Order: sequence, then structure tokens, then C-alpha cells
Amino acid sequence: MLIARSAALFVVAALFEIGGAWLVWQGVREHKGWAWIGAGVIALGVYGFVATLQPDAHFGRILAAYGGVFVAGSLVWGAVADGYRPDRWDVLGALICLAGMAVIMYAPRGR
Repeated sequence: MLIARSAALFVVAALFEIGGAWLVWQGVREHKGWAWIGAGVIALGVYGFVATLQPDAHFGRILAAYGGVFVAGSLVWGAVADGYRPDRWDVLGALICLAGMAVIMYAPRGR
């Protein structure tokens, strides 16, 4: 149950961080305006809060592991929101990142 909660929090964090960055990108690069930028800034702030809800208390571990989720999530977001089609190397790289995330977060540790 703890792993499922942690994984769900990583997904929620990814939605807010990647979504926030995408909103800022749309506001600036696609000239959609300050409302998009502001919404992106708020979403990025929520991402920072969601990360604190992880059951592990080590900031460095959480953010390092989240990096793998961010890589994979960014490719998924690009495919869904912008029509980007990851190639096999993108997919392989994302899978490697997710494997690294799983090792960092969920490897058994002596307590």
C-alpha cells in the first residue's frame, strides 16, 4: 500500500509540474498570455507541495527519484498534449529512468 501511495503521489506531482511548465510554455512561446503563465506558476507551486506528501522523509531521495517520473511523464504529456511521437530511444531512455526511480525509492533498506 505504501508503494502504491508513493507512486500515485509521483503521478500527481508530475501532472502539476509538467502541466505547470506546459502552461508557462504556452503562455510565453505560443503567446497565449499572462493567464496561462499565472496558471502555470500556481500549478508549479502545487507540485512543490505534493512532493512533500511522499512517505519517505529524505528530500534528496524524493527529488532524485521524481526525476525518472518527470522524464517519462514529459514524453507522455508531449504525446497527448502536443502530438509528439516518442521514438524507441525516447521510450528506452524513459524506461531506464523509471527503473532508476524504482531502485532509488523502493529498494529494500536496512532500518
